[in-house]
Amino acid sequence: MLQRKTARLLLEDGTQFDGFSFGAERSVSGEVVFSTAMTGYPESLTDPSYSGQILVITYPLVGNYGVPDTSAVDAATGLPRFFESDRVHVKGLVISDYSFQYSHWNAVKSLSDWLAENGVPGIFGVDTRQITKIIRERGVMLGKLLQAEHWADPDAVPLHNPNAENLVERVSCTEVITYAHPEAQRRIVLVDCGCKYNIIRCLYRRGATVVRVPWDYDFSTLDYDGVMLSNGPGDPALCGKTIENIRKAMAAKPDRPIFGICLGNQLLSWAAGASTYKLKYGHRSHNQPALEVGTNRAVITSQNHGYAVDPAGLGEGWEPYFVNLNDNTIEGIRHRSLPFFSVQFHPEATSGPVDTEYLFDRFIELIDQYKNR
Repeated sequence: MLQRKTARLLLEDGTQFDGFSFGAERSVSGEVVFSTAMTGYPESLTDPSYSGQILVITYPLVGNYGVPDTSAVDAATGLPRFFESDRVHVKGLVISDYSFQYSHWNAVKSLSDWLAENGVPGIFGVDTRQITKIIRERGVMLGKLLQAEHWADPDAVPLHNPNAENLVERVSCTEVITYAHPEAQRRIVLVDCGCKYNIIRCLYRRGATVVRVPWDYDFSTLDYDGVMLSNGPGDPALCGKTIENIRKAMAAKPDRPIFGICLGNQLLSWAAGASTYKLKYGHRSHNQPALEVGTNRAVITSQNHGYAVDPAGLGEGWEPYFVNLNDNTIEGIRHRSLPFFSVQFHPEATSGPVDTEYLFDRFIELIDQYKNR
């Protein structure tokens, strides 16, 4: 009979959940968050927005379709075909039922083997719905994923709050990278604060050359037709250099459209005079409804963030663009007369929903409109 090694999830409030270890056999600490996605764990685990976090997946069955080939790349961009970055970013993974047998046309390895290769531990056989209820009632908290060797002395693995660090600096690229489109009609600067690769794919498919720059790069001096502010992890208040560069770009080139996603929404809001605050438990759902302000149009969105925008300080000309229909938090801002807008959710979401990918088309239309003036 297979001897399974035990593991334990220990929450900051002392609550513990005992289960079985898979992936890397190591103990870690981080912020415990959850996701309600039914599919897409390869994409979620490689999302830089999860940097420093222990991810709890609420859908009970995980691992059943394995992991795709990590070496497969898109011919056009050279990016990994099936992932959102070049590595796993979560600190640890918590699931209910692990499928030891996987089956899918593009699977080449198991989830456990992939996690082990990336040094990321996992635990299964725990009540993930109960963990989610605790987080929803008491708020996001820190936690530890402990191997049995640390059960007697859990303090040997200290609690670690990733939000105290500049996580964006950790996950951003360190040099300018250009994805040249052979028939490009637009040149778009992508400020990489931990961007998901599907943002690049969505822009490239729409005929744009994408110039990816580090989070603190002064892009205002570049020649571009539009700017994309990417998603990313952590506290936006720690990205002062990015905020200042956004302000410089808006002042120097007010006719060049800017589109922000997730953290990009928060950074654009800071640049517009607003501020952000830590949500009690964040928005981690793949089916969050958002209303487009001024219309009756509601969209279903994918979300993964722990901070929200306080619109009180928005400067003249700015207004909310979307609001969350669950708690009325701001889900985006826009300028009334200049081509600047942003959303808190993920229009590039993989594995979905894709209801809001039309925002990329709106961005491209704005670029063409201002270019043809």
